[in-house]
Amino acid sequence: MTVTGGPKSKAEQVADALRVEIAGMAPGDRLPTQRELVDRFGYAGQTIQNGLALLRAEGVIESAGNLGNFVSGGAAQEDVRIDIKELRSQIQALTERLEVLESRSGPNGA
Repeated sequence: MTVTGGPKSKAEQVADALRVEIAGMAPGDRLPTQRELVDRFGYAGQTIQNGLALLRAEGVIESAGNLGNFVSGGAAQEDVRIDIKELRSQIQALTERLEVLESRSGPNGA
């Protein structure tokens, strides 16, 4: 399975693809190993680690060290997803506003 371009980083693309897969899994289920994910996505190990780190930061998965990564459980997971979606929306709006302001200031900020 490969993930194709777009404005998102490769790590975000990995996280997005894994979120879809995790939606069909139960809390406590083990995710594929990093090596398996490298083979699946065709990305460097660090990129896969960064994608997994995004999911851990969101509370979607939990790391058990050398045992691997596991699907988190609990209602807090959905709350975190809602918060992250809202933050992404706000960042997008601010990015668009910044682009407008920069276009008005001219090539040298004048």
